[in-house]
Amino acid sequence: MTAPEVKRGRPPTFDRATALEAATRLFWEHGYEATSVGELTRAMGIRPGSLYSAFGDKKSLFKEVVQAYGRSPVGAFVGAALAEEPTARGAFRRLLREAAAAYPDPSHPAGCLTISAATNVTVQDAEVAAFLRDLRNANLAAFEARLLTAQQQGELPPTANPRALAAYFAAVIQGMSQRARDGATPAELTRTAELALAAWPQGQG
Repeated sequence: MTAPEVKRGRPPTFDRATALEAATRLFWEHGYEATSVGELTRAMGIRPGSLYSAFGDKKSLFKEVVQAYGRSPVGAFVGAALAEEPTARGAFRRLLREAAAAYPDPSHPAGCLTISAATNVTVQDAEVAAFLRDLRNANLAAFEARLLTAQQQGELPPTANPRALAAYFAAVIQGMSQRARDGATPAELTRTAELALAAWPQGQG
């Protein structure tokens, strides 16, 4: 008499893109620090072991979420505006107006993930805070580079300060993200965008 065949269960599988989308929403809504592994696994529909096996740990999962966000329409519009618009003023006009529309869009959590997820990050997670800060500073550097090029091409006057102007627009965009989280409407944020554009050096571009 032969022993009965033992059927081994297949390891549980899940759709990675769907799981990432669920994790993105949680991190976006609550920030990195306030989102627990238990909340993540429940939202993603996986066991803790699957999270660690597939993503490494919470920190690695968060970094993958941020990278995926950066490729999404709401995360990529800044880079697209800077790259695609023929003038710097047109690029900043576009990115400010698109921020005004994207940040309060009810189809996803309000604001910008890379801005809002950094709230209340503790000293123990300083690596996460630095990761997000580096991303925001990369945007600032891209702003300054675009404005320096504009100045070299005569779109901005020699008296303009590309670094200060870049920092100003970065501050406006970060403020628009927070205002969206506080309930600001697209109309309000559009008015903010138009006021910000009034700081553009007059008589050029």
